[in-house]
Amino acid sequence: MSLETASQENLKILLDELADRLNVVNRGLLDAEDYDLNKYEDLKLMYDIVVQKGRLSTSETQAFVEELATIRKK
Repeated sequence: MSLETASQENLKILLDELADRLNVVNRGLLDAEDYDLNKYEDLKLMYDIVVQKGRLSTSETQAFVEELATIRKK
């Protein structure tokens, strides 16, 4: 499956993977229904960075979680 195409299914996969890689305890913060599909490219970019980087420092993880909060629908 290619994650290049913006779809609700791919959005859910990206957010689930980000939750795993960022060790997010409250998975409700990364519910796909709370994110606009128009922001898929931003989320995909964040996903690619996290995957490429591998291990993140605590401050990097916090920065990614904060960025996800700004992308999330209010």
